[in-house]
This record gives sequence, C-alpha cells and structure tokens, in this order.
Amino acid sequence: MIDLQWIRANTELAKSRHSKRPSTSSEEIDHLIALDASRRSAQGKLDEAKTEANAAAQEIGKLFKTGQKDKAELLREKTKELKATIASLEHTMREANEALNAHWIQLPNLAFDEVPEGKNEEDNQEIRRSDRPCKEASAPHWEIAERLNLLRMDLGVKLSGSGFPVYVGDMAKLQRGLVSYFLDEANKAGYAEFQVPHLVNEDSARATGQLPDKEAQMYEATLDGLFLIPTAEVPLTNLYRDALIHENDLPIKLTGYTPCFRREAGSYGKEVRGLNRLHQFDKVEIVQIVPPGDSEAAHQDMVHHVEALLDALEMPFRILNLCAGDLGFAAGITYDFEIWSPGQSRWLEVSSVSNFGTFQTNRLRLRYRDQDNNKIKPHTLNGSALAIPRIVSGLLEQGWDGEVVHLPKVLHAYVGMDRLTKQDVRL
Repeated sequence: MIDLQWIRANTELAKSRHSKRPSTSSEEIDHLIALDASRRSAQGKLDEAKTEANAAAQEIGKLFKTGQKDKAELLREKTKELKATIASLEHTMREANEALNAHWIQLPNLAFDEVPEGKNEEDNQEIRRSDRPCKEASAPHWEIAERLNLLRMDLGVKLSGSGFPVYVGDMAKLQRGLVSYFLDEANKAGYAEFQVPHLVNEDSARATGQLPDKEAQMYEATLDGLFLIPTAEVPLTNLYRDALIHENDLPIKLTGYTPCFRREAGSYGKEVRGLNRLHQFDKVEIVQIVPPGDSEAAHQDMVHHVEALLDALEMPFRILNLCAGDLGFAAGITYDFEIWSPGQSRWLEVSSVSNFGTFQTNRLRLRYRDQDNNKIKPHTLNGSALAIPRIVSGLLEQGWDGEVVHLPKVLHAYVGMDRLTKQDVRL
C-alpha cells in the first residue's frame, strides 16, 4: 500500500504521481486523506475517553481509601457513561478503519518520477538495446518445435486444456538446463536460493499486491483457501512478512525456481500461439530487500544481471522503461526486457525488473531497525531472471538453420548437447 505518512507530508506530489496512471485521479488521494483524517479523529477521541476513564478509576480508588464512599459511587456512575461512550467510539473507530483500508488497498503504487507519461505499451520508452544484430525472418518457434517433435501442445490440451505445453525429450532437458543455469548465475551474484511452496494463502497474495488487483488471473484452490502462485516473487518476498530485521541484515537477496500459474483471462489470437502465453510455465525469480537509499542502485544491479544472461544466451534484446499506463499495480517503476523474435517479426517480453519502494513493505508489515534504533521501511524489488518459455522460443528461432537448432555455448554443459535435433519419441 502507498505510504500514508509520506502522502500527508507530500500531498501535491503524491497527487501528481498518482495521476500519472490514466485510470486514476487526484480525487482518490483526497479521499484517502479524508478517510485517514476521520480515522485519526476517531482515534483521538477514543484515546481521550480512555484516558478520562483511567483517571476516574484511579480517583475512585483514592476516594474509597479515604472513606469518601458517596463521592466514589457518584464517580462510578459517571464511568458507566464513559464506558458506553468508549464502546461507541470503538465502533466508530472500527468503521473508520474499515472504510480507510477498503479504499487504501485498492490504490496502485505511486509512479516514480522517472516513469514516463503514457497510456499503453505504445508509449513505453526504449532505454537501450544490445549490439547483437537481429536475425532476419525465419520460421516461428511452434513450426520448428513441431518439425523436430519437441513440443506437443495437443497433448497438453488432452491433459489439462489449452496453454499447458508438453515438452518432449531434449526439449525437456533444455528446460531443466536453463533453470540450473539461471539459478547458478543468481547464486554467483549473491542471491540465496530457496525452494518455496507453489500455493500460498490469501495473506501472502495480498502482501505482494496480487490481491485484490489480479484476483481474476490467479488459480484458486477454494476448499483450502489457497492460490497457485503466479510467480516466485510471492512466496519469496513473504518470507519476511511480519518481520523486524536489523540494518546489518540488508541487503537481502533471494532467488528461487518455481512453476508459475496464470489464468491469462482475455488472451487470444497470435498472442497465444505456441509458447507465447501459457497457463503454466517455469521461471527463476530474483528478489532484493534494501534500505530506501539503495533501491535505485539495486534496481540497476538487477537490470545488469538480466542483461548479462541474455548476452550469454546470444540474444538480441532491448530494454524499455514502462510508461505509467503500462505499469503494474504494485510497481513504482519497471524495466521490461524484450528479445527479437525473427519467427514473428516482433519483440517479445522475457523479463520485468521492478522497484516497489515501500508499497509491498506496508502490506508485509516489514521493518528494519537502524543503528539509532529507528524502525524503517525497506524497499523491495524483483525481476524475472528468467522466464523459460519465451527464452526457449527465442533459442529455437535464433538457432534454427533449417534442419537443427544450434544452442549457445553457455548451455552446452548444462543440457549435454550443442543442438536440438528431431526427437524419436512416439506418443
């Protein structure tokens, strides 16, 4: 959630950042401040009434001790009225809290100053691109995979439905090799590896901003009140929910591999061909938790990490600074990585690296204690490093020579081969 204390101190700036998103307005910040003022007023009146009641209770004790029973009884009657007032104020306080939280939790993160204005992906700003030349048009990855018997979308339909691929033979080994490579590189960069649950409770999904924003996109195990994770970001970041850590513990750098599950409601057409958009896919995620003053440098560090991976995979890529209209609900700023698809003659997103500021920290109730014993909200960041399906589609299209798929040298040891050939697996 956006930081109320900061908003009270920087109201006009908060309105400006909030209004960058096309679907938001400054009135939502005004309403948030008004609800917060009502809550604070109710809290003040409640505290005053409790203070008066405590003082009366102490006075009653003194009166009884000094034999002033009549005065004590009169004051006791007055405290009955105070108790009724306190009960009423507590009810008012609960209603004020509920109204505030209901509005507060629906508001997206404030866009950082560096986020460009814009309505949709057409307004995203390219920051830079790799020097590697883009390959000329070739066959799309689904045709290559079909020719080499590497991918069976039809069997996925039989088992689960559309959007659930079945990888065959060496293609399955390639998936495993990519995961190992990405995890090894994250370990070298100082990220501690975790194996985390693939289902999380509502508190976890709410803490990282998946709820209420992406509820329709998540698969839910309703009988158990659990959600299948859309990304390892959710369980990794929630490892520190309700935690008070020390400044010396920072930065915290986490990584993990998980399958990811997304309903992808509303997707259609060429966007869902082959491996373009799936309901289940594998991904390695990196997460950082850092002091506020270090988050910009941490964001750039994560961007460079993803750049190095794509360079090693010999893929032409570009980096985009997402405009406010294309920015995710919880992110303050996001850099997207896109690789060139010669088979589809377009750029395809393979990674997002985001800085959330204190947005997730507020939901997580995560704090760290600095050297002066102050409790401070750290910043959280995460990035895909990397998602497997579109990397695989890129490898197929970039490495295709008309007969086999040549793999980049960095993967040879991980997959035990230097090329993908036709699989003699019959199903």
